Amino acid sequence: MASKLPSQLATPGKIHQHRQFTVTPTTNPLSWRRILSPEPLLSLSTSFPSGKYNVNHLVKCSARATAEATRAMNLGPGTPVRPTSILVVGATGTLGRQIVRRALDEGYDVRCLVRPRPAPADFLRDWGATVVNADLSKPETIPATMVGVHTIIDCATGRPEEPIKTVDWEGKVALIQCAKAMGIQKYVFYSIHNCDKHPEVPLMEIKYCTEKFLKDSGLNHVIIRLCGFMQGLIGQYAVPILEDKSVWGTDAPTRIAYMDTQDIARLTLIALRNEKINGKLLTFAGPRAWTTQEVITLCERLAGQDANVTTVPVSVLRFTRQLTRFFEWTSDVADRLAFSEVLTSDVVFSVPMNETYNLLGVEQKDIVTLEKYLQDYFTNILKKLKDLKAQSKQSDFYI
Repeated sequence: MASKLPSQLATPGKIHQHRQFTVTPTTNPLSWRRILSPEPLLSLSTSFPSGKYNVNHLVKCSARATAEATRAMNLGPGTPVRPTSILVVGATGTLGRQIVRRALDEGYDVRCLVRPRPAPADFLRDWGATVVNADLSKPETIPATMVGVHTIIDCATGRPEEPIKTVDWEGKVALIQCAKAMGIQKYVFYSIHNCDKHPEVPLMEIKYCTEKFLKDSGLNHVIIRLCGFMQGLIGQYAVPILEDKSVWGTDAPTRIAYMDTQDIARLTLIALRNEKINGKLLTFAGPRAWTTQEVITLCERLAGQDANVTTVPVSVLRFTRQLTRFFEWTSDVADRLAFSEVLTSDVVFSVPMNETYNLLGVEQKDIVTLEKYLQDYFTNILKKLKDLKAQSKQSDFYI
């Protein structure tokens, strides 16, 4: 993990309070409006299955800076934007926070776009990043966050309780169009491996349409498709095994090449600096693809105890998906089950990485394997459990 930066490098934690824009149609320097237009700012011909998501419902962003607003931003006409200034969208997520830490360690000026929340993202400020509040579902909050930004790294995705299209489609369309209007120099977008091969799955279809939308926008961009995060296996398998709780799996032979998000962050920033990668589509995959049963067996060996495995047949997932389609209020549940169904089918989520390693100038030996990642986790957690057990046996307690 990256170390904390010196305090003198930290930027003001409440900068967003000094850069608020009142959105009015006549006076604000950054105007935003939703349109339904036969000639939209950006066009995309792809349609979603069953016409559920209409890609012609676009969000158009127009920006104009007045002299007064420019002075308030401390940016004069023609002021160059530093290439080291980046905006990380979705900075509190599993991947986003690793992007932030790595970028700060490498000397970037990092700004983090996060939703307004009851518990502030103070850890991002503590690391030395600037935090600005915005919500992709509220387009009028976005433009001010991009002032003075050179590159956007988009790690955002919707919350489980939200309709998939709210953030992952409508929010991303708004973000990309605003980036175009604000003159952003580079846009990094994370997608899903094989998203172009599963139009029946709304989340994957949205990712693929967003890729096409970004390409058609004219923005300088890099698209990175991902297979799976190692970090997600901790809560799914490692912790339940240690706590003697049920571990859920399927009977499908799906293989996924999980990758450590710290490696994803490192490779992303290497790609960001490589001009030869502009406009390219990359796929990041771990050194080996694993089935669910192989992951469970590895966790059992490292934990030194057997797992209580509950197997869910793929046929049950398919039936549940079909059943939930009958009820409007469960349509988003069905969408997510469709994605789960793909993950539990006879599919391999992996790609050969030799060409990508050569392009980025990295070696495979420097990429963390799943065995090493989980071994480090179990070694650390079992040591802590042993220490806690030893402390509980002490007879002297001081209050």
